[in-house]
Amino acid sequence: MASTTAPQQAAPASPGPLKRIILIVLIAVIAAAAAGAGVWFFMSKRAPTAASAAASSAEAAPAAATVPLFFPLESMTVNLQSDDGQQHFLRIGLTLKLGDATTQQTLTDHMPEVRSRILLALSNKHPDELAPLEGKRALAEELKTLIALPPDKGAAPLRVQDVLFTEFVVQ
Repeated sequence: MASTTAPQQAAPASPGPLKRIILIVLIAVIAAAAAGAGVWFFMSKRAPTAASAAASSAEAAPAAATVPLFFPLESMTVNLQSDDGQQHFLRIGLTLKLGDATTQQTLTDHMPEVRSRILLALSNKHPDELAPLEGKRALAEELKTLIALPPDKGAAPLRVQDVLFTEFVVQ
């Protein structure tokens, strides 16, 4: 018997592991470049409006007030004036909105005087005065004026922008 050998054809070579890695890295680089281009495109659309807003706010910044500084005070309980013979109490919590840090330091240094002014003003009030909203607003303005008084004679008044109630209970 005769055996004949047929010429064997070479099988197509599959890409080697090195070629696969290069192909994956190339696809990853193209995808990253496309993502970066997309981000740049969308950010460049916003940039002119953000830049113009920043420029206009930079011009308005000197005219605008600084960020407010809030200074909480400890809660206080006070006996109120009463014409009906009953005891009435006011429990009040205050937070001061200040203009600057030096005012906060001055208030901290003179806190016993400030609390005394507040307590004396509150103990002179009637429950009927404090019940309506307008009574509370008037009280806030009165306290603002009292707290802003300079602690030392000849000193400038303190920069208290507002008096905010954090607790207000009348019994």
